[in-house]
Amino acid sequence: MSEPTGTPRRLAPRADRIRADLEHFATLSEPGPGVTRLAFTELERAAHRYAAEELAALGCRVHTDVAGNTIAELPGSVAGAPAIGSGSHLDSVPSGGRFDGIAGVVAAVEVARLLAESDIRLRHPYRVVVFAAEEGARFGQACTGSRIVAGLTDSADLDRLTDHEGTTMAEAMRSVGLAPDRAAEARWDAADWLAFLELHIEQGSVLESSDLPLGIVDVISGSTRLEITLSGVASHTGGTPMHLRSDALAAAAELVLAAESLAWDSRHHGTRATVGRLTVLPGALTTIPGSVVLGVDVRDVDSVRQRATVREFLDHAAGVAVRRGVGFSHRLLADTSPVVLPAGLRAQLIGAAERTGTAYRVMPSGASHDSQMVNRVVPAGMLFVPSRDGLSHTPAEWTSVEQIVEGTAVLAEAVLGMDSADGLEPGPAQDGGS
Repeated sequence: MSEPTGTPRRLAPRADRIRADLEHFATLSEPGPGVTRLAFTELERAAHRYAAEELAALGCRVHTDVAGNTIAELPGSVAGAPAIGSGSHLDSVPSGGRFDGIAGVVAAVEVARLLAESDIRLRHPYRVVVFAAEEGARFGQACTGSRIVAGLTDSADLDRLTDHEGTTMAEAMRSVGLAPDRAAEARWDAADWLAFLELHIEQGSVLESSDLPLGIVDVISGSTRLEITLSGVASHTGGTPMHLRSDALAAAAELVLAAESLAWDSRHHGTRATVGRLTVLPGALTTIPGSVVLGVDVRDVDSVRQRATVREFLDHAAGVAVRRGVGFSHRLLADTSPVVLPAGLRAQLIGAAERTGTAYRVMPSGASHDSQMVNRVVPAGMLFVPSRDGLSHTPAEWTSVEQIVEGTAVLAEAVLGMDSADGLEPGPAQDGGS
């Protein structure tokens, strides 16, 4: 943790523009509470078009790649210099908030505005990247747009992943004019990039409880996502004696509590395990549940412990199924290792915070982010701004405009600092999952 040193900022983000962008994006939603703008829907595409129009008006070269990522560039003064990038995503979970992902896009766009209207000419190109399909809520896999540019997801994966209606990700992409069969064309070349920076809301309460305006991320948790199916026998609740039942939901209830118990166990300090979705069939009040599908998410900053927790949970689940006389199967939806972000880039962000007089702390991220994926190709860094009450993925999610302005000022200073630094070289970062 550090206290501010109090030096003047060189670029001053405007609260009115940031507020207007946030308010506009919030209108692009399905009806209902909060914001619902799912991956590879027309609403997500409309949000991308708005960002593209704002950036094109600044003189940026803008294009959408075959995976749905929007990329805009302000040219630098040195021919062939690798780019400094920033951005995040615009899709949401169902009934989510108006800041998750959006704050990072708005901040990156505001930095582009500041550069375009100032007399500062960067040596390196400045690229704003709006990633597609970061949320895993629809298809189970998070960070699809950034996984594609990093070479971690290919066309075959897009045909394999499905939503709850059975639509494949590839089909959803085609429905909004994208080209999943050409996903390999979207891969980034490490030589084209100097660094990528992502501002994001914390989605936790550490900054707020510490009364600090900024977090600088050192490690991003990994995530293993599973779909478990329990198959019992649907029968009449009154006509079937208790000792003759094969109740899939009763078995599922044990697994929900087992996931919680594992994460609480002292051997798993730092592990988070959640059953976030239950599909119960036939779903009638007077019928014993014959089938339950569970969505399970295990997260950790330690990759060995992450996978060991998953194995332990699956072994326990199989035992519960045998004891209760229900069928058991599982499939892996997604598996991502934790990533330690580059120390050199973290030092650049710390320097930017100190030059702008912004108090900060270095901290981990429990959530997955696009930076975690692109770090395979380009050194990535992350800035957190506070989340009120630590809430995210809910309509109650809130970060003030003033907090986003303060984070954006640090982001702008970091871009300026990296542009003038001699020590950073382009090239792929290492996966530092421990």
